[in-house]
Amino acid sequence: MSSSSAAGLRKLCSFAQSPRLTKLSLHPPKAVEVEFSDGSSFNLSAEFLRVYSPAVDSKIRSVGGEKVIFGRRHVGVMSAESVGNYGIRISFDDLHKTGIYTWDYFYHLGSNKFTLMRSYIQTLKKHGLSRDPQRKK
Repeated sequence: MSSSSAAGLRKLCSFAQSPRLTKLSLHPPKAVEVEFSDGSSFNLSAEFLRVYSPAVDSKIRSVGGEKVIFGRRHVGVMSAESVGNYGIRISFDDLHKTGIYTWDYFYHLGSNKFTLMRSYIQTLKKHGLSRDPQRKK
């Protein structure tokens, strides 16, 4: 087995070990709350979910080779629809709606929320960008 195949298998196995989703609640426009069978519960803001959308999106700006989403502090969740029995597609009020958030991805985001948010803010600072939307001219 090649090292990339082994890495892919490890990734699949680690996802397979994620606790089962037991509850998902939308709190439009500002958050989604998820609870898992291991007792963990995460309240994930719309901004956080939008920034860490699993979709490739044309509204991402490439800055110094890094893909950076900025100006989404006030983005809202408009709705969500089920995708099979493994995730949801969230529609945001900035018209982004192509990412599918799997239960495993929600668990990853919730488990790493503070580290991911800190990294996001550091990336914005590094490139002189803001969480706040740009003002219309």
